[in-house]
Amino acid sequence: MLQVMRPNVMRSAGLFALTLAIAAIGGYLMWLLHMPLAWLIGAMLVTALSAFLRIPVSLPKHARPPMTAVIGAMLGTSFSPDIFQHAGSWIVSLAGLVVFIAVTGGLAFLYFRRVARLDPVTAYFSAMPGGLVEMITLGSEKGGDERMIALIHAARIFLVVLTLPFLIETLTGFDIGRTGATSTASATVAFDDLLWFAAAVIGGVTLGTVLRLPARFLVGPMLLSAALHLAGVTDFELPAVALAGAQVVIGATIGCRFAGASPRIVLQAMVFSVGATFIMLLGTAAFASTLALVGGDRFIAYVLAYSPGGVAEMSLIALSLNVEVPFVVLHHIVRVLTVVAGAGVTFRFLLSR
Repeated sequence: MLQVMRPNVMRSAGLFALTLAIAAIGGYLMWLLHMPLAWLIGAMLVTALSAFLRIPVSLPKHARPPMTAVIGAMLGTSFSPDIFQHAGSWIVSLAGLVVFIAVTGGLAFLYFRRVARLDPVTAYFSAMPGGLVEMITLGSEKGGDERMIALIHAARIFLVVLTLPFLIETLTGFDIGRTGATSTASATVAFDDLLWFAAAVIGGVTLGTVLRLPARFLVGPMLLSAALHLAGVTDFELPAVALAGAQVVIGATIGCRFAGASPRIVLQAMVFSVGATFIMLLGTAAFASTLALVGGDRFIAYVLAYSPGGVAEMSLIALSLNVEVPFVVLHHIVRVLTVVAGAGVTFRFLLSR
């Protein structure tokens, strides 16, 4: 038994190392080109291309959570006593988010049915903007095409992460840095800061698990890090190399979602997702513009809060722009919870009609 397991473990470790190396090379190339969020986007692009070319890229499921926890601890450093300065507008924005999900989800469903010609179940669960694993599971249980649902959601996150930084730079003139966040050189990080950082990561994950927090690997470390900073216990900042490493792993996990599928199916899902992603981003811009008229000049904050990307990925972009990180994170958690809680119920209602 041990002789059988050892080659499998060695092969998995080899694929893991190969994938990280490919992702890091992609990130470094984007960094040399001074691209926004270089390590995240570079790793994502090169890993996805490798999967498309049938290069055996693969990351184990347990690779992403530690890096998500690192990002969560970094997000906590952006909390300050004035984070609730616009708390009144948060309620209006969260209410608008529910309307946004219904409108964009409905339009995306019509697009998948009328243009992409997907079957009703696959179209419905592909159109829901959030809860990737849950939508795949529910869609499969209801008789949808599990592979197509998975690829369309992966393509949506891929396209949002790829295009949003450039759109924000074009529309607003903000310069998104190559690393994507305020960080410090590794040589200037004190040893006690590293200890506090490790405590925020480990303790935050434990806290999130015990309290069963949504997105516990992100939210737990973020809350504990925020508490430590707000209480004045520590003011640690994340070393640049750690943040770059976190972006590489997260970018690689996005790209690896296309591994194992035929290039024809991947291209088909990507083409289908382009239209739906355009609809959702157009809705994001419309809702953000409307809310900015009501809640003041906070257009970028609303765009980041409503964009249908992943929680960790959108949080990184918010951090890079120093744009109300707690506000953005809260909206994405509420979006995912709303979709997960409401998608199945709504589907049953529509089916009964």
